[in-house]
Amino acid sequence: MSKSFDAIIVGAGQAGPSLAGRLTAAGMRVALVERHLFGGTCVNTGCMPTKALVAAAEVAHKARRAADFGVVIAGDISVDMRAIKARKDKVAGTANKNVENWLRAMAGCTVYQGHARFVSSHTLQIGDEQVTAEKIFLNVGGRALVPDMAGIDRVPYLTNVSMLELDVLPRHLVVVGGSYIGLEFAQMYRRFGAEVTVIEKGPRLVRREDEDVSAAIKTILETEGIAVRTGADCIRFEPRGAEIAVGVACAEGPGEILGSHLLMAVGRRPNTDDLALDRAGVALDAHGYIVVDEQLRTNVPGIWAMGDCNGRGAFTHTAYNDFEIVAANLLDGGRRRVSDRIACYGLFIDPPLGRVGLTEADARAAGHKIRVGMRPMTRVGRAVEKSETLGFMKIVVDAETDAILGAAILGVGGDEAVHGILDTMSAKAPYTVLQQTVHIHPTVSELIPTMLGELKP
Repeated sequence: MSKSFDAIIVGAGQAGPSLAGRLTAAGMRVALVERHLFGGTCVNTGCMPTKALVAAAEVAHKARRAADFGVVIAGDISVDMRAIKARKDKVAGTANKNVENWLRAMAGCTVYQGHARFVSSHTLQIGDEQVTAEKIFLNVGGRALVPDMAGIDRVPYLTNVSMLELDVLPRHLVVVGGSYIGLEFAQMYRRFGAEVTVIEKGPRLVRREDEDVSAAIKTILETEGIAVRTGADCIRFEPRGAEIAVGVACAEGPGEILGSHLLMAVGRRPNTDDLALDRAGVALDAHGYIVVDEQLRTNVPGIWAMGDCNGRGAFTHTAYNDFEIVAANLLDGGRRRVSDRIACYGLFIDPPLGRVGLTEADARAAGHKIRVGMRPMTRVGRAVEKSETLGFMKIVVDAETDAILGAAILGVGGDEAVHGILDTMSAKAPYTVLQQTVHIHPTVSELIPTMLGELKP
């Protein structure tokens, strides 16, 4: 016999726990099911642990540059990988425990730890128990994708998850995948002291960005001694004693790279293949993502999907916004939609990239007549003062409506400064409002109005 609830939430990632809080506050009896770690990817294997490592790598990098600022540090700079890992584990572990404690203490919420699978459209099996509810919310996240590349089954490899368990410094880390996850790990381990090579099948790094942004990111990484191999159209792997031989077919450079460790960072896949969704009749797309409408409803009445598993965003902030959309529409009489949000995200190398809206290429492809403003970080006082002048700022404006279409700030503080642009776009204000706003000196943000005053066709 199944136990009945008003709502069942599968997954304790960014959307699930907050939704449980809203639903229980509204008087509903909620079952929340988590099969592994409370807090989801962000807390356990994504944002929090990786940014803790990024912070450690930045300290090591600054220590090595101390003499540039007139600061004398005696002796060589070295890192203790076990201590770095212990700090990372503490940061992630504390957040994980806080989420679990919050849920277990939540009045009206019953926490199940186990794997949930559908029995029918509104009944789930969890171990030996069955639970049923009229409303079911799926927040099951995603995991690393490891394609069937030649020889991958013959060599040991790491993903973003197993990489976090490493407590030794690789001699030579080979990263396959020149996008966000791979590049963050590449730079942090280079700063820890490892030799690093990034291999990308495509013609350039982070292909979703404009070409000038991709080129600048490549320059940042190469400046720190990271080898970048793009156009690797025939990647293959082979064990070579204690080493891993990674074959690449590139126009230039050696055809084979020997590494001590291999990180596969070529994409993500949704955790939808072991939920028995077919028994519920929930539709998936060709890549395994749950198909949802603008209000995150699936094709089955009473079932919603939030976060990475719905293919409508692959970030912590989009998952949390999914919760906000569902809660507002279900409990507050709202009519919020996924398409109302403006695309925004960051690449957390150092200096970071903050991105909002359309790229220049996307704006042109969409048929907009545009004006573009650009400013190198060498002409940003804050960057000069900090001796961090790599990168640039770029903003794209619709020439006919004066609406801001998108922006990229690749440079010191770019991940924070870009929010002023995002807020202006969200308010649907013309670029002139931001251009005429006085900003604090000396900051990175203060040059955004100046850049807007220099727009060119």
